[in-house]
Amino acid sequence: LLIAKDKDSHQILQEQFINRTVKKRYTALLEGLFDNREEKGFIDLPLALDYLNRPMQKVDYNEGKAAQTFYEVVETDLDKNRTRVHFYPKTGRTHQLRVHAAHEQGLNIPIVGDDIYGQRDERLHLHADFIEFLHPVTNKTMTFSVKAPF
Repeated sequence: LLIAKDKDSHQILQEQFINRTVKKRYTALLEGLFDNREEKGFIDLPLALDYLNRPMQKVDYNEGKAAQTFYEVVETDLDKNRTRVHFYPKTGRTHQLRVHAAHEQGLNIPIVGDDIYGQRDERLHLHADFIEFLHPVTNKTMTFSVKAPF
């Protein structure tokens, strides 16, 4: 969560998000193992609201908005049948990482605890663990990271 202290700072930070210069990384634990897939890759599936199943999003090549995510496998746990990945979203659509993980044209493995696109658990195992941006006043690079609690 990034909060600006004043209107000018807000505008500068907002421009960084619009221009996609803010670097973000999310860690997720997936409900399965990677089979015959690249351990690094790019998912490009346009998303739109599924009006009949709100709040779900759906892949829609006609009406959907661009939704793009880079991913990389970090760790595989064969005993628990789980895969830890890092997601680097290029765009920021609603449920983008969740759909890109679960959809058959994406990773086809839902995030642990995703009660919309997967199965309920004690929590959603998706964590924003890294952000980097330019300070709106000093223009210095600001980097923050917090390890995923799972």
